[in-house]
Amino acid sequence: MAIGLSEEHEALRDSVSGWAERNIPAELLRAEVEGRPPFWPGLAEQGLLGLHLPEDSGGSGYGLLETAVAIEALAERVAPGPYVPTVLASAVIHASKRHELLEGLADGTLTGAVALPGALTGTLTGTRADDGSLVVSGTVEPVLGGSQADVLVLPVTTAEGEEWIALDASAATVTHVRSLDLTRPVAKVELAEVTVPAERVLDGVESADVRQLAAIVLGAEAVGLASWCVTAAADYAKVRVQFGRPIGQFQGIKHKLSRMLVALEQARATVWDAIRAAERRSGPDPATGEPVGGNAAQEPAFAAAIAGVMAPDAAVQCAKDAIQTFGGIGYTFEHDVHLYYRRALTLRALLGSATGWAAEVTELALRGVSRSMEIDLPEDAEELRESIRAEIAEIARLEGQEQKRALAERGFVMPHLPRPWGRDARPLEQVLIAQELKAAKVRLPAMIIGAWVVPSVAAYGTPEQQERFLPRTLSGELIWCQLFSEPGAGSDLASLQMKAERVEGGWKLNGQKIWTSVAHVAEWGICIARNSSEGSKHEGITYFLVDMKAPGVTVRPLTEMTGENLFNEVFLDDVFVPDDLVVGEVGAGWKVARNTLSNERVSLSSGSGGTGASVTDLLGLIGRLGRELTPAEAEHVARVVCEGHSINALSLRVTLKQLAGSEPGADASVRKLLSTSHAQHVSETAVDLLGPAAVVAADMKLGDAGYWNRAVLATRAMTIYGGTTEVQLNIIGERMLGLPRDPEPGK
Repeated sequence: MAIGLSEEHEALRDSVSGWAERNIPAELLRAEVEGRPPFWPGLAEQGLLGLHLPEDSGGSGYGLLETAVAIEALAERVAPGPYVPTVLASAVIHASKRHELLEGLADGTLTGAVALPGALTGTLTGTRADDGSLVVSGTVEPVLGGSQADVLVLPVTTAEGEEWIALDASAATVTHVRSLDLTRPVAKVELAEVTVPAERVLDGVESADVRQLAAIVLGAEAVGLASWCVTAAADYAKVRVQFGRPIGQFQGIKHKLSRMLVALEQARATVWDAIRAAERRSGPDPATGEPVGGNAAQEPAFAAAIAGVMAPDAAVQCAKDAIQTFGGIGYTFEHDVHLYYRRALTLRALLGSATGWAAEVTELALRGVSRSMEIDLPEDAEELRESIRAEIAEIARLEGQEQKRALAERGFVMPHLPRPWGRDARPLEQVLIAQELKAAKVRLPAMIIGAWVVPSVAAYGTPEQQERFLPRTLSGELIWCQLFSEPGAGSDLASLQMKAERVEGGWKLNGQKIWTSVAHVAEWGICIARNSSEGSKHEGITYFLVDMKAPGVTVRPLTEMTGENLFNEVFLDDVFVPDDLVVGEVGAGWKVARNTLSNERVSLSSGSGGTGASVTDLLGLIGRLGRELTPAEAEHVARVVCEGHSINALSLRVTLKQLAGSEPGADASVRKLLSTSHAQHVSETAVDLLGPAAVVAADMKLGDAGYWNRAVLATRAMTIYGGTTEVQLNIIGERMLGLPRDPEPGK
């Protein structure tokens, strides 16, 4: 996976990675290189220094995203030298609309460095002369790459406020400072009444702009560092054997590596979105053609602040966990992992503490700033949109159940399914349908468990079963429950013991099911039972459709933590199921159940599970508290906001990949895992903010405290049902990182 999503971005990444592997030998990473590294001319020839710069300034005319792709790939090689400082310097100068230095920075004849605001000691002060020049004195440090730079981009405090200059390094006293990062130096810069010409004053550049660009550029590098750590640690865990097994088979290591991948993909998604926001700011609003204003104008700052929270921390955490995975060898100087750890720590220090970025996230969120995850659709989508809009307009004129039946008949409820149950809709059509339903204010039927039933019956059911059950399920008229889990078979569902005995004309089912949502009101249930004990535990299982009013079905409500009754235990005593209600082949029900479970996990991870525990609700509570948040509270809130934002960004990346015809990959798996715990984090934050007020009963009628107490109890289920967090981490480790599966019991 990579920051870029398109085939062109993948090709660029592969090209840069291959070039780096050939031209940056391992021994160079530990050599004290003064000035430019030996691969610098070759790197410049590749055009990697000017990807983000316009062609009339010597660049390639692409954008920050292409530069981020290159930065990520080079960071995976922990490339030494002034590449990232130079790219950041040219990005800042370009933001000022100055062009005279850009060509040299793009072709590699000049190198640059930027003194990052928020991470400096000392100050530069300037006095303006009549000709517009500044006379500057003072000292600042540390400046990343300062001792290798030809051009220094520096902040200067003047009577008019803070301004930025692009100064020839030869005009300053630059002192090399020993750096924690052994592959890239930092420096102290001293100026003594240096005259900076007016044309070297970067008009229009503010510290906020520089910080946002730094969050993107250094954030992309942090992503590359984290990416190497995840891949290298996972590869090592596959081959390092301890206690007779690869260490990647131990759940402690498997979950550590899976969480590393989660942190990496969150960071990658947030840096990617910060780039999208920055590039949108540089042009007109795509919807109106007018300059971006209002809260939308603050979106780049909001997205950059989130990247500033997420990316540096991800790099540091992944490096720490990689060292732990490598064990003793990872602590030695000879192993490369400490170089990644050193650079990750350096990036985080230079960008400023996550606490500062978090304060900015919370401030902007409370002012109503958020990111609209809009999809830029191709122009040829408009004809299809008009057709969909016309169909939905007809349906919108209907009311009640008649409208729901029309939605089902037209295939709008689950459009990805084959006709006649769906529309065989490709991803583009699915996106357009969702947009047009929302615009027309047409709500889809609430199918609840039926949303998991329909895909399985559509794929494996007989034509008679499909005609009998699917129309009424899609219209929300038929209520289903899922008879899967048993007292001894929860996450390990294939260990189920319910018996299916062959009788004349069908089957008799005997056993107990548990944790069955809405069984007390359901008309039908999907049920898996064991018809044979031969073969593996995944064999000999059959998938049935059970009439919940049939003789022998007993439903007993289970009172949940909230005091409510959604779950039930269900007893089946000699319940007869005719042959025509078996879905799929006898004994092959596990395959059908897998289809159901995959849809269940997608559905359960798509929102707050009906608890109302969303970031919007949390921000509303804060507005009603009537007090200022403490710094610790503001950071806690920001972490939840950042998590929610990363889930949205991951969802958008999944959609865009599907629109491009590729597999979502790690984005989808990570999104599922994060979504299950997100509502928990939101509600826990709310209860913490309420303080002593959060002693009232968990009752939605008792104001904020009761509402959030109910949410904090209800959301505990979200990391259990539909596949526990631990099972999801195993899936990520095994399917996304290729770690060895857990051994079978007794082996």
